[in-house]
Formats: sequence, structure tokens, C-alpha cells
Amino acid sequence: MALLISSLSSPPAATATYFSDPTLRRSQCFSLGKAISSQPSLMPRGRISCQATAPTIAYPSQNREAKSGPKDFLQISDFDKDTILSMLKRAAEVKALIKSGDRSFQPFKGKSMAMIFAKPSMRTRVSFETGFFLLGGHAIYLGPDDIQMGKREETRDVARVLSGYNDIIMARVFGHQDILDLAKYASVPVINGLTDYNHPCQIMADALTIIEHVGHIENTKVVYVGDGNNIVHSWLLLASILPFHFVCACPRGFEPDEKTVEKARSAGISKIEITNDPKEAVKGADAVYSDVWASMGQKDEAEYRKQRFQGFQVDEALMEIAGPQAFFMHCLPAERGVEVTDGVMEAPKSIVFPQAENRMHAQNAIMLHLLGA
Repeated sequence: MALLISSLSSPPAATATYFSDPTLRRSQCFSLGKAISSQPSLMPRGRISCQATAPTIAYPSQNREAKSGPKDFLQISDFDKDTILSMLKRAAEVKALIKSGDRSFQPFKGKSMAMIFAKPSMRTRVSFETGFFLLGGHAIYLGPDDIQMGKREETRDVARVLSGYNDIIMARVFGHQDILDLAKYASVPVINGLTDYNHPCQIMADALTIIEHVGHIENTKVVYVGDGNNIVHSWLLLASILPFHFVCACPRGFEPDEKTVEKARSAGISKIEITNDPKEAVKGADAVYSDVWASMGQKDEAEYRKQRFQGFQVDEALMEIAGPQAFFMHCLPAERGVEVTDGVMEAPKSIVFPQAENRMHAQNAIMLHLLGA
């Protein structure tokens, strides 16, 4: 998805090291070492096999003025390879410190974070709130009825008001334009906790988990089976920065956004494949990844999607085709018996729960980066 964490598999041993930060030198932790060293790029080949049906997405550079001071974390491709790898390394270091029980590292002491939830979520709320607290800060939960951003109050007004009270803002919203508008008018860093378009915090956690269990993220093969949704878009954006082989196996008509696929392919960094054949796709995968077939806001389509997604369930037979080296990943919540079987979820090669825990550690590293701590 283990450094100082129990999991269902036995990840490769890490290299012992110490923090370079003077406030952290007292605590021994683990560095990813060679796991995040540069690898030769994988050049894309082949053509996209299907047409995208997703709506046109406006990217941040087209919709907001440059913010003076710290950057926001809106999508992974806003950052270069070295910055992404640096954040992943920091995530591993701070994770090891937290797991050791040492609470002396308090970089967020005296700081507050506003958390806007247009979409409710257990993992996003608990991982951000607990992570910020463990590093000394205070997080404030603002649920769907507390603000009603864009309805009860304009987004630009919410951004300015919350910026006056807080040091950082995290928002989990529906429309991608909402996070862009929030970041445009906020004077403090804004983190994308999820939009209908992408989910960058999840993919940072996923990359950290793969590094822990496979040993590296670069030059691995990651196969996503299911709907070409915001998780797929984030994997594609990561593939435009780091070299690896990414395959999305989805039913016809459920492909990811065509412009995002082209963005990843045109970067010339990774091999990108979009296919409608999950059995062929998973062969040789280092990680097989699944998500619900009907996301929040699509539940009225659940029965229709179950029919269209027949043959795309990740079951024991599909994992056997993938090979003994393949780990199973899921961003949760999972509908067991629908997109994945209970047997796969509970199998020794499932790293779903280490993956879920890594949401907190990856997000801590993102916040440390944005706040310059």
C-alpha cells in the first residue's frame, strides 16, 4: 500500500537512519533509502483503446492567480518528482516516529486546521484530525450542514473567513471547481481531500504503501480494475511525474477522462494503458487495485452499474492470474461481494488496512511541506 506496522504480508526490510531535523535526531526511524531512488523512465507505447466520456476539467493553472507564499495541494502533477519523493520519504520518517510512541515532535503546536466536508468520510476526517493532533495541532470539523459552501455562503467568502482563523484548510467536496475556487481566494494553504475529479491524498498514501511492500514505486506495474473515476485520474497524474506502468481495466463507457489520460501519456514518463480486459490487464501486476463501482452521488446507478461491471470483480481467480507477487489494494469503503470478494480482502496479499493507515502519514507529510515545518 511495513515500516513499524503489522500487516498481512512481510515487506522488505528498510534501512535504519536518523532524522536530519535537529528536533527529531533523538528518535531512530526508518528511511526508504533505495526504495525511492531514481529509476529509468518507462516510455509509453500503444494507443488508448477507448474514448473518454468524462466532462472537461478546468485545471488550476487556468482558473486561479498565483498565490504568494506556500503552495496548495490540489493535484499531484502540481509538484515535480523530487518534491513528491521527498514528501513520501518524510511520511515514512514521521510515521516511524509516531509508531515509536515518541510525541516530542510537535511542529503544528499552536496551529489550527479547518476541515470542510461537503462529502462525509470516516478515513479522511479521522486521518487528518488525528494526524494534525499527533503533531501538536488542532483540527476543526465543518460538516455538510455547517457551511453549505456555494449555497448558504459563497466559496470566496468562506475561503477568506477561514483563512483569518486558521493556518491551513482541507476540503472534501463534490465539484473540482469548488476546490480551485477555495484555493484561489484563501490566503493559507488548501489541501484537496477529494473531489469528483481527483483524490491526490489517497494516491500519496497508496504510493507510500507500495514502496513499503514492493520496495519501490518506480517501474512497478499498478493495475486498477473498475470505474475510471477520481482514483484513476490521480494515478494518471502521478504517472505523469513518476515512471511506472499503469493500467486501467474498465467496462466500455466507464473510461477515465480522456484529457487526463493524454496528459499522462504526453509527459513521456510512464507506460499508460486503458483496456476493457481485466484478465489480460492484471498479468504481472505488482498491485491490483479496486474501488466501489458506484461512488458517493452515484448510488441511484448502483444496480445499473452492477450489470455493466460484470466480469470486473477482483476475485481469487483474477488474483491468481495476476501472479503470486501481486498485492491487493482498495481505497475503501469496500462493498464486499460486489467489486471485490471477501476472500481477496482478507487474503495474505491484501494490504488494504496498512494502505488505510498510510492516509494519515502521507497527509502529515503533505501538511509539513505546505507549512514549511
